[in-house]
Amino acid sequence: MVADGSVQPSLLQGFPARTLPTGIAIAERFPVARVLVESSLPHLDRPFDYAVPVALDQAAQPGVRVKVKFNGQDLSGFILERVAESDAGHTLLPLAKVVSPVPVLTPAVRDLATAVAARYAGTVSDVLRLAVPPRVAGLEKGYPGSLDRALDTAEAAGMPNTSGTPGVQPWTAYRTGAAFLRHLASGGSPRAVINPLQGYGPAGWPDLLAQAAAATYSSGRGALLVVPDYRDLDRLEDALKDVVPAEAVARLTADDGPTPRYRNFLRLLAGRAKIAIGTRSAAFAPVQDLGLVACWDDGDDLHIEQRAPYAHAREVLLLRAEQDSTACLLAGHSRSTEVQRLVDAGWAVPVETGRSAVRSTVPRVVNTADSFEQGRDPLATIARLPHAAWQAAKEGLERGPVLVQVARAGYAPSLVCETCREPARCGHCQGPLALAGTSALPQCRWCSTPAPDWKCPHCGGRRLRKGATGVLRTAEELGRAFPGKTVITSSGDQVKAKVGAGKALVVATVGAEPVADGAYAAALLLDGDSLLRRETLRAGEDTVRRWFNAAALVRPAHDGGLVVVTATDTAATGALLRWDPAGYAQRELSLRTELQLPPAVRIASVTGPRAAVEHYTGAVEADLAHAGITVRAAGPAPLLLTAAPSGRRSAEDVRTLLFFPYSQAAAVVRALRVTRAAVAAKRATEPVQLRLDGVDVL
Repeated sequence: MVADGSVQPSLLQGFPARTLPTGIAIAERFPVARVLVESSLPHLDRPFDYAVPVALDQAAQPGVRVKVKFNGQDLSGFILERVAESDAGHTLLPLAKVVSPVPVLTPAVRDLATAVAARYAGTVSDVLRLAVPPRVAGLEKGYPGSLDRALDTAEAAGMPNTSGTPGVQPWTAYRTGAAFLRHLASGGSPRAVINPLQGYGPAGWPDLLAQAAAATYSSGRGALLVVPDYRDLDRLEDALKDVVPAEAVARLTADDGPTPRYRNFLRLLAGRAKIAIGTRSAAFAPVQDLGLVACWDDGDDLHIEQRAPYAHAREVLLLRAEQDSTACLLAGHSRSTEVQRLVDAGWAVPVETGRSAVRSTVPRVVNTADSFEQGRDPLATIARLPHAAWQAAKEGLERGPVLVQVARAGYAPSLVCETCREPARCGHCQGPLALAGTSALPQCRWCSTPAPDWKCPHCGGRRLRKGATGVLRTAEELGRAFPGKTVITSSGDQVKAKVGAGKALVVATVGAEPVADGAYAAALLLDGDSLLRRETLRAGEDTVRRWFNAAALVRPAHDGGLVVVTATDTAATGALLRWDPAGYAQRELSLRTELQLPPAVRIASVTGPRAAVEHYTGAVEADLAHAGITVRAAGPAPLLLTAAPSGRRSAEDVRTLLFFPYSQAAAVVRALRVTRAAVAAKRATEPVQLRLDGVDVL
């Protein structure tokens, strides 16, 4: 390259300077564009060089979307950078088209996508599919001048109110809470973990997160807040309206549709908004001058992306906090073992309150399975609604709404053989049989095939019984137990975000509990043993999280608030009785550290046909053996299909689990990624599914 940035003739490999063999003139300065092609194939996960025609010189800037010719096809991609020379060793093809001149891929998001792909052994292209929303061309006309001048409006309105609702300062109820806000407001980057005691009112978690964002905003920096679903997002947005200008907030969620989502994405990209809130994909939002990343309820599986590379929003935010040296806030009524590991390592500091403040804020908790309650009611351990729970509901209805949490949706979600108690399966597709109503025939939940003449393949029995009681059946039974009282259900596709302060029974499935005006007078947590008996490593942790989320919606004990839990597990119920989510997380992490299970170690799940899985894992282990690294392997074992139709995956598929310590994680993940790309390029075997640190794997 000569001094003015033009290209020497030798770059064009014998053709006239700045001209391709087709006669297309190329740009004089930095004529080579490095393009990341949108492809999920692992061996194509690298930039490819293309020539920049003179006609596209001004528009073909780093970060823009382009169209290129690749192997005879027109593929989309992003320009990563413009350079003066190419080391491709052949004549370059020209860029076919600049789809949009808007640089939607910022350097920070590009680096974050690269880090996420490296952590999860995925491809950068797959990560960018999550990070950059689909284009809406009409919104890009006149960008950025066509966007609202949110920053100008915010500056004219003056500094935001960082104290929240007048007279209410929820952070001051926690030790070091006020210091955390001051640190944010002064431009610092603290890393904290908090377990809010209430899920409602001005001291609830939405106001805590909103005030943290406002304190960061007052320092001239941006904030990024990620929540599990749209109900949490609506509550957080309402809380932010009290402490920051509305124009400074951009909402990112696919539930709003492509146009509002892309408009808010462009507002963040242009700096018109400084605070991004949204669901899991919002973790990649292009917030300028980012000062705080926050995640609410990281244990919720809605934070896990359902497409490759299956990244968890919490991990994306942690990578972003490290990359941009930002503050980090991890909040939840309970505490996941992953967050507890960060606390034990000293990466984050817990913001806690004293026991006296806890006792004055939370409801009283009663377990119907303890010795005292069993002495009063010997049938408490076998009754679905023990006398203590019935009494709590009766008395609570005199003061306000009562929440009833159940484990399953529907009427009677599952059926079992009355003789041997084996699950009833469809004879057509082996899916689970269920009842749609009180008088309906049993039918398959997967293929909807009726089963009027069902016969048990294990014992030959022909009689069915309900294996579990759903929310509709529970509501029906409670309606008979409390005649004249209003019964409200919240489950499935009929989830309610809020209910009034009237005296009503609110029956909800776990995770679908609406917030009551003025809080609930009481809560009944049913089916606890059913939740704890699930065949997953995280059954206890997840059940405790769901209990705390529901109990946090109940009034304090001094105001008559009461929570009744029906479960026999002493460790899980003990954490709720003591209101000690941190203690339970510490206990779980200690057990998993002793057994060398996640999150004490990292895990990789390899799923696919047996020959492909054995070939892939064998190649990985051989590669690691050269570096002196040995991983602990479990499998291959048949993949049990209990939650998905049999047609989605072959019945012969197997799974192998690889366990490895964090100290060797970089080398192991690199080997997983390189081997996957090599296998894909050779096409010697069928592809395998690779998942790292999946919370639903064990």
